[in-house]
Amino acid sequence: MSDYRSMWQDLGMDLENHDLLCQVLPTAVGDVFLSQKNRPKAMDFWDLVISEVHGIRPAELVKAQQEGRKVFGTFCVYVPDEVIIAANGIVTGLCGGSQFWVPDGEKVLPKSTCPLVKASVGARLGRTCPFFRIADMYVGETTCDAKKKAYEILGEDVPMYVMDVPQMKRPQDIVRWKDEIAAFAKRVEEFTGNTITPQKLAEAIKVINERRKALKRVFDCRKSECLPISGRDALLMMQISFFDDPVRCAKMCNRLADELEQRIKDGVSVAEAGAKRILVTGTPLAVPNWKLHQIIETSGAVVVCEEMCTGNRYFENLVDETQETLEGQFMALAERYMKTNCACFTPNKGRIDDIMRMVKEYHVDGVIDCNLKFCCLYDTEKYQVSRALKEAGVPVLSLETDYADTDAEQLRTRVGAFVEMISAK
Repeated sequence: MSDYRSMWQDLGMDLENHDLLCQVLPTAVGDVFLSQKNRPKAMDFWDLVISEVHGIRPAELVKAQQEGRKVFGTFCVYVPDEVIIAANGIVTGLCGGSQFWVPDGEKVLPKSTCPLVKASVGARLGRTCPFFRIADMYVGETTCDAKKKAYEILGEDVPMYVMDVPQMKRPQDIVRWKDEIAAFAKRVEEFTGNTITPQKLAEAIKVINERRKALKRVFDCRKSECLPISGRDALLMMQISFFDDPVRCAKMCNRLADELEQRIKDGVSVAEAGAKRILVTGTPLAVPNWKLHQIIETSGAVVVCEEMCTGNRYFENLVDETQETLEGQFMALAERYMKTNCACFTPNKGRIDDIMRMVKEYHVDGVIDCNLKFCCLYDTEKYQVSRALKEAGVPVLSLETDYADTDAEQLRTRVGAFVEMISAK
């Protein structure tokens, strides 16, 4: 591993506590990913990135800042990357998937707050995430009450912009989201000092569409009966895509897809014959939250798709590339992003439709709906998800967890029983 300590020190990080985090990561990566057999060779890129997740990409971001570019840290798939890229800005995800950060978050947030939100705040306040230290501006959104209040804390010493996501999907709501995107574009222009032109936005739209197409190619390979990649590896690819340069991300995903498509032709599968195919849905799985996938795939089943923000929602639906004016492009962005079926919407039949569609497309044997503790939105919606699946005759298991490992054996027991049940059908 390269030495990034001087960079971390310059970023004002707590090096002593950060060292504790860095000591744990290699073991986790080894247990979850490197222990797998017959992995695609192209996963070497993501293995490298995750082994130096707080070094390689942060160093690139720092260099870009030195060249005068602005870095925007985002929390949600509703923030339109295209707008930021069109102003020569850079988008990065932010840390929020580890129990390590939760205690620092609980110093300012109620313990009954979603662990994702507590971890995000803790990563910032504890000074143990370089991405939070690097970002020139944080961009949030109103998809979650806990996040909305957390943004007030995070915005105390870093510029914070919050996009107001409509809670319904009527025609007037899509127009309102278009206006919100236009207002965001104006703020991005002011912050970067760069003008967003129709030409620059068209180029940015194409860049992000190409990333979506590349990610979709990998997911399409998971539909095959001959499964060429594990759910764990696909999840890692998705998680890193939130941080990576979008052009490089598309290139690496296409490289992986090329290999997966060849493995399918050659009959090379990572799953044992008869392994049950699982769709995972629920709250997002931020890096390094790999607990559920690890349990499922060491319990005789394999994850073939994820209906979540760290899954299909990130890449499905392209932005219309034919618009030639900013007004038309903002509307095209609004129409695409409003097709994302987050649990914050009411009604949200689209999410049920997505799950049922994916059950068929990925030849799913069972669905695991797993929600983070205190996530009221997804916890409430699991009733409708479960009812729809049961009515369709699709086995479903509803789980609730957090980032701690204290419930790992309980989860393993329940997942194992669920896999045994669908295997006996």
